Amino acid sequence: MRPTEHLRQLAADDWHAATTHAFTTELAAGTLPLDKMRWYLAQDYQFIDGFVRLLASAIAHAPSLADSVPAAQFLAVITGPENTYFLRSFEALEMTAQQQNAAPAPATRDFQALMAEAAASGRYELMLAVLVVAEWTYLSWATPVNPPQDDLPFWFAEWVTLHAGDGFEGVVEYLRTQLDQVWPTLDAEAQAEVAALFIRAVALERAFFDASYAA
Repeated sequence: MRPTEHLRQLAADDWHAATTHAFTTELAAGTLPLDKMRWYLAQDYQFIDGFVRLLASAIAHAPSLADSVPAAQFLAVITGPENTYFLRSFEALEMTAQQQNAAPAPATRDFQALMAEAAASGRYELMLAVLVVAEWTYLSWATPVNPPQDDLPFWFAEWVTLHAGDGFEGVVEYLRTQLDQVWPTLDAEAQAEVAALFIRAVALERAFFDASYAA
């Protein structure tokens, strides 16, 4: 069994809840109330800064240039097409400046703190633990609903296509492989730390979807 699969199984209940959530189910069906989507987008956009810093830290700590290149390419997607998606969605959904710049919710603050903790650790394996969860959970919910329905507005459809398909599958496979490769080099204490962070990250992904759906 791959180490990343072992880690996923340790967080099985929260993983299942996060990747089959009513929020994403309704998003993919186009039935999610727009107020919930507005809240979600404003909160999720607040992750961009911390995620970019975490991913950049992982690039800096990658064992070799070859190991860092896929992450660097993914960084360009986050700061390019994904960032633009948010801005276009804010405009199309007629979100006010106040809505766009809402105070971070508790679930948002908790995940921001987790990313900052991993980035500040200076440990590649801990950075990867959070990155793998952040991207693999999204691939897991988006893949079954890709391609999206033809009649979906772009703020729903593109959120699916940004997190599914060959390109994104390659990103997740790269991140998983990086963590799989470093896992056997860790002692038992370090493996336990990675597992604990992985489990926390999955629980926070679930909590964020719960908060978004309740908004």
